[in-house]
Amino acid sequence: MNTFSAIILGLIQGLTEFLPVSSSGHLAIFENILNVDENNVLFFAAMLHMGTLASVFVMYWRDIVDLIKEFFGALKDLKETKSLQINKNPTRRLGLMIIISAIPTGIIGFLLSDVIESLFTKMIFVGCGLLITGTCLYIAEKLGHGKKTVYGMRFRDAFIVGLCQSVAIAPGISRSGATLVGGLLCKINRPLAVKFAFLMSIPPIAASGLLELKHAMGQGMAGVSMVALILGVVISFVAGVIAIKWMINIVTKKSLVIFSFYTWAVGALVIILAAIGIL
Repeated sequence: MNTFSAIILGLIQGLTEFLPVSSSGHLAIFENILNVDENNVLFFAAMLHMGTLASVFVMYWRDIVDLIKEFFGALKDLKETKSLQINKNPTRRLGLMIIISAIPTGIIGFLLSDVIESLFTKMIFVGCGLLITGTCLYIAEKLGHGKKTVYGMRFRDAFIVGLCQSVAIAPGISRSGATLVGGLLCKINRPLAVKFAFLMSIPPIAASGLLELKHAMGQGMAGVSMVALILGVVISFVAGVIAIKWMINIVTKKSLVIFSFYTWAVGALVIILAAIGIL
């Protein structure tokens, strides 16, 4: 893979990981366009995930530090008072919701990842997934105007949002889009829905990157130069930071409908091109 392809894929990964347009779907499309065999760049793909993961840590490092402190605080309270005291403060309750949301994501990802992975080679499935993403975003924008705070969230809300995130293992389904849809339809207020979506993305992004690293260990950096690798990772990180800032602004102040029209258009185009054999 040449340096130009590495830059393009790093930019696509960083932007689309956090914009509700499906990073996996866009990477599959651009790997096809750039004639990049994903089986030959597994290590590169894993490092791109690490780049975007770093952008979440940079943007939400204070929240992450507070969540870690509250995790150990809850264990201390459990030892001393026989209770986790989950309502002791908003951060502790949010941490519990993130843990609950990870349950369906982990189970479904473990059971279906191999089956779903095979679908990424068929562009028509990616196109269909993008159409579904656009439709879900449109519905969520029209119906999702809730006011729930973290104290208003219930365990079932966290589980439902986690279930939505698990659907995003399918090609063309956006992880950030799916979690935002779940949060908005559960009537969570928009700023909290965005924060929850990004913080709960940490475990699956990390797991995805580590799994790809495991598969890539025997391959090493075959086909990817050090310069291309570094450029791709740095660009995915910077683009990830930009995308998170955009999403915070768009979801809290504007509308998700623009992403519906975008994913509908791209999805339809991909289906047409796949049907006539171009993709």
